[in-house]
Amino acid sequence: MELAARLERPGGELRGYALFAHCFTCSKDLRAAREISRALADRGFAVLRFDFTGLGESEGDFAGTDFSSNVSDLVAAADFLRAEHEAPSLLVGHSLGGAAAIVAAGRISEVRAVVTIGAPSEAAHLRDTLLRANPELEGKDEAEVELAGRRFRIRGELLDDLERQNVDAAVSALGRPLLVLHSPADEIVGIEHAERLFAAARHPKSLVALDGTDHLLTGENAARWAGEILAVWGGKYASGAGETPPAPGLARGEVVVAGGAVGYAVEARSAGHRWRGDEPLENGGADTGPTPYELLLSALGACKAITLRMYADRKEWPLRGTRIRLRHSRIHAEDCANCETEEGMLDRIETELELVGPLADGQRERLLEIAGRCPVHRALESEIDLPSRLS
Repeated sequence: MELAARLERPGGELRGYALFAHCFTCSKDLRAAREISRALADRGFAVLRFDFTGLGESEGDFAGTDFSSNVSDLVAAADFLRAEHEAPSLLVGHSLGGAAAIVAAGRISEVRAVVTIGAPSEAAHLRDTLLRANPELEGKDEAEVELAGRRFRIRGELLDDLERQNVDAAVSALGRPLLVLHSPADEIVGIEHAERLFAAARHPKSLVALDGTDHLLTGENAARWAGEILAVWGGKYASGAGETPPAPGLARGEVVVAGGAVGYAVEARSAGHRWRGDEPLENGGADTGPTPYELLLSALGACKAITLRMYADRKEWPLRGTRIRLRHSRIHAEDCANCETEEGMLDRIETELELVGPLADGQRERLLEIAGRCPVHRALESEIDLPSRLS
């Protein structure tokens, strides 16, 4: 029997591997799972998310699964990573997947930290939920249960297995840092479960309330926000944290851009900063960062804003802020009245300036003129030498 999985790789430096366990009856393709995996990839984690037996694209009969089989699936996924890449240093579980991650951590020695999202403090919580959905399930070998608008066949063995599990004891014996993420408005698994998990765990431990969302992390940017929180927290426990050799020294004005083996995402570094670039989904990318043209526009816009700030400060003009909108397009040369090129296509960058403050009309016109004299603007207008060589 095979489990279907997806490995999300970082575009730049690989710091370690994470394993993600989805919620009960969900799949690896749930929006929350995708967003959280993307946030981890942005921080250098390669993330394996998979479908539990009988769900999504995985083989097997879901009716024949239980909590113990979910734990075994997690261990099997970790074994795969260990054999093919590197064992996971971070284990992340959503809802019942969070409880399974706590228990599975005891069987995956390389795991350095565990994160739960909306997880129950006891597996029996799901047992009670299933019985409320269909009271006839108790005492029957198998029955149908409707959950989140979908119908599933559930066997009585699942109830017995959930009753036997002791998540509290597993938390106390975890022996790893634990991050508990939970929405106070969670109506499926109440916030009291997060409090119990936190109380049972030993330090180091952290509890973060995900305000303004629900159990499935729906709502604008909710899953991404959760992912960024756990990615920052989990970064300390990446297998490569503190072990990766520093990048070669860069002089001010130099940039290094690194691309990965898969996908279009790249990581750029300067002497004191790092940022990402990518292509949008419709172009085959993962949309983990601005496109190359958007990065170019941001460089031009930043140069204009800084130049305006310097000039206004020197003149002691009341410029309180700037907002610069830039847009790139391709046009026919014949449509450009001021261009020397008369045939073919040209690149056009349109700039719209919003100058905030009680400026006189003459001051605004002068600042518009100054914006066109910023160094990056001049570089783009001038003849540019672009030599390339292999290193």
